[in-house]
Amino acid sequence: MTSTAQPSPSGAQVAHPEHLGHVIFIAAAAAMGGFLFGYDSAVINGAVEAIRHRYDIGSAALAQVIAIALIGCAIGAATAGRIADRIGRIRCMQISAVLFTVSAVGSALPFALYDLAFWRVVGGFAIGMASVIGPAYIAEVAPAAYRGRLGSFQQAAIVIGIAISQLVNWGILNAAGGDQRGEIMGLEAWQVMLGVMVVPAVLYGLLSFAIPESPRFLISVGRDERAREVLREVEGDKIDLDARVAEIEHAMKSEHKSVFKDLLGGTFFFKPIVWIGIGLSVFQQFVGINVAFYYSATLWQSVGVDPSESFFYSFTTSIINIIGTVIAMIFVDRIGRRPLALIGSVGMVIGLALEAWAFSFDLVDGKLPATQGWVALIAAHVFVLFFALSWGVVVWVFLGEMFPNKLRAAALGVAAAAQWIANWAITASFPSLADWNLSMTYVIYTVFAALSIPFVLKFVKETKGKTLEEMG
Repeated sequence: MTSTAQPSPSGAQVAHPEHLGHVIFIAAAAAMGGFLFGYDSAVINGAVEAIRHRYDIGSAALAQVIAIALIGCAIGAATAGRIADRIGRIRCMQISAVLFTVSAVGSALPFALYDLAFWRVVGGFAIGMASVIGPAYIAEVAPAAYRGRLGSFQQAAIVIGIAISQLVNWGILNAAGGDQRGEIMGLEAWQVMLGVMVVPAVLYGLLSFAIPESPRFLISVGRDERAREVLREVEGDKIDLDARVAEIEHAMKSEHKSVFKDLLGGTFFFKPIVWIGIGLSVFQQFVGINVAFYYSATLWQSVGVDPSESFFYSFTTSIINIIGTVIAMIFVDRIGRRPLALIGSVGMVIGLALEAWAFSFDLVDGKLPATQGWVALIAAHVFVLFFALSWGVVVWVFLGEMFPNKLRAAALGVAAAAQWIANWAITASFPSLADWNLSMTYVIYTVFAALSIPFVLKFVKETKGKTLEEMG
């Protein structure tokens, strides 16, 4: 049974059900970059202790090797928008796929610590590109009525990538007899963990050949007929193609290619809307979410959990992450972005505060007391759940929607770069902070989760149900 298309607020019609499956495929293929983003970000969790022992380095040096990929992420995110405006979204995806592949091979076969760090920067650049191109492309292709749910594919792919990486790591660790440096196929287990990413990287590259270019990019380079074909594919046969093309052209008519200087203005260097995007990105990272994915195995081992169980808990946390993301996908277009963000902030404050309390107790025989140990484990899962059903999804949806057309590419690049810099700050500081005082480290994350509540209430506007052209 089919229904007639309903007009969007701008008068454009939404996709008919018979076209929705095709739109879902397009969004899922584009979100494969998000899968690699999650996989590459989290796979290092299984190699942290092995890298420490193989190269005999301390916490500070180890943190830099783990975090250096995020410098590449920031550069990739900052430049991806301009690259995409010049050569197209699909070509950017293909470049990213090649970089992911090269990084996986290089990271699996390092000659020394310095080239391992280099290959992580290369992979980081690919992640940064994927973090910008995925949500921007999906926002440009998806019909307005489905854009929130389709936009959340990016985060869904990220969390599935995280979970699969932890499952693969756990399987490889068991195959190596529980030793991260145990031999498999002539390599140490941690090298195999890093090298397996070649498989999804190649798949991403292949999928990029099966999806169309963004209608907005096609119109920007004068390929209006192809843009009409793509619009028909994704929004249905009965839409007024002339009206849709005219709407997009009208929105683009007064635009020029967005560049960094377009973002300048206002009282504090950037325009206010840019600062709001940066604020969303920074708060998303300063709650410490990536500690759960980069260092969770090391964290649990530090409070007395044996290695195989610590890897298992890393996997269960990733499953909770997926469940939370599915919840967000269901509700992001029903109750809106702002309510989800506020619900998530409250839940994160509770989970992080309980973790801070549990880690404040002294270890007994190298382990947390039983009660505190269980509280820490459950609270960690609560924190990840509330992050996933809120900030994990809505920030990416906001960043794909909130900026005016004339600023979107450049502003999205700056906001994503800020996210990666904030991610780097948390990732690089955690080992040293944990050595100093693990409980106080979680108090810091709790404070940032609490501060995100007034930030959303005061500065962040709802974007639910609006077309990109209505953003200005």
